[in-house]
Amino acid sequence: MPARFIVPDVASLKDFVGVDLGVSDWIGVTQDQINAFAEATGDRQWIHVDEERARRESPFGQTVAHGYLTIALVSVLLPQIIAVEKCSRVVNYGVDRLRLREPVPANSRLRLGGEIKNVRSLAGGAARTTFAMRWEVDGARRPVCLANLVYVYYP
Repeated sequence: MPARFIVPDVASLKDFVGVDLGVSDWIGVTQDQINAFAEATGDRQWIHVDEERARRESPFGQTVAHGYLTIALVSVLLPQIIAVEKCSRVVNYGVDRLRLREPVPANSRLRLGGEIKNVRSLAGGAARTTFAMRWEVDGARRPVCLANLVYVYYP
């Protein structure tokens, strides 16, 4: 596992704006995960779940992950690259400027990288933190997804 970036406390987040956080480990995006996501969300479009049809008809030659599955994997990947100590809770505030630039093929490997873009102080010592993040697929020519993730960290 790559070294995780440690921020000593919520108040220190502002000191790390613009710092490259590195990248997470590679994780597999399997057809089983894609199928489970399709069942959970009701998005059973053939390009995601019908392997035979996707081989025949898809411009990608195989099934691909849902864009929202790709984004949701941040829950696994972000804690691998950053930890904020002396933090009582973290709230997902949203996503800005999301771009799904390339497909994530079934059975590919994905990782996350990025930096802290900005930090805004909130009441009670909380910090609204925006991360400029990129999702990368092993062997892809460019990041498959770009987004600004916004989280609120509480002391």
